[in-house]
Amino acid sequence: MNNTDWRIKGLEFVNCNCDPGCPCQFMARPTHGDCHAFAAVKIQDGYFGETRLDGLSFAMTLKWPGAIHEGNGQAQAFVDERATTEQRDALMAILSGDTSEPGATFFNVFASTLTKMYDPVFCPIEISCDVENRKAQVRVADLIEGNAEPVINPISGEPHRARIDLPEGFEYAVAEVASGRTNARADVPMGFDGTHCHLSHLDIGPSGVYR
Repeated sequence: MNNTDWRIKGLEFVNCNCDPGCPCQFMARPTHGDCHAFAAVKIQDGYFGETRLDGLSFAMTLKWPGAIHEGNGQAQAFVDERATTEQRDALMAILSGDTSEPGATFFNVFASTLTKMYDPVFCPIEISCDVENRKAQVRVADLIEGNAEPVINPISGEPHRARIDLPEGFEYAVAEVASGRTNARADVPMGFDGTHCHLSHLDIGPSGVYR
């Protein structure tokens, strides 16, 4: 483990191919037996050692043939083109999971399940995320588009609000559940619409989620 101290506070968007609510959040099998996911983070306040990360963004596409813990996954990272060389290295070190305590963060957990990591892409990343209102728009160059909208009550037609609270989770403390759509055309392609999406105020470091 790399012992460099770091912390990221920001806005997180995650959309996967599971039904809204995502059984994986409750230690159940994924809805369709496999897991495809797109995640993006807009850092509001962050650092890696002496390197500041404020205002930068990054994203990931991830795919597993079964449940995440069964492994054999593949992934690709996308890093804000505005990042300096030092910032790029810092973000890639965090994403590698090597700077987290074992099992403490989703970076470390996911990395431990991957057998294929494609070359990272340094490109424009645009993220607009309103966690409480369950709305988001994400664009990664011309490679990925993702968005979130509130889940709609089929009877009343009104937005439905539900949250997932994970007191011991390795990704977030509380997440708002939304309906998401993703179209990704890079090395880990995927596409789904009306599937599980969650938005959160991310606050995480090498020892896990700050609560």
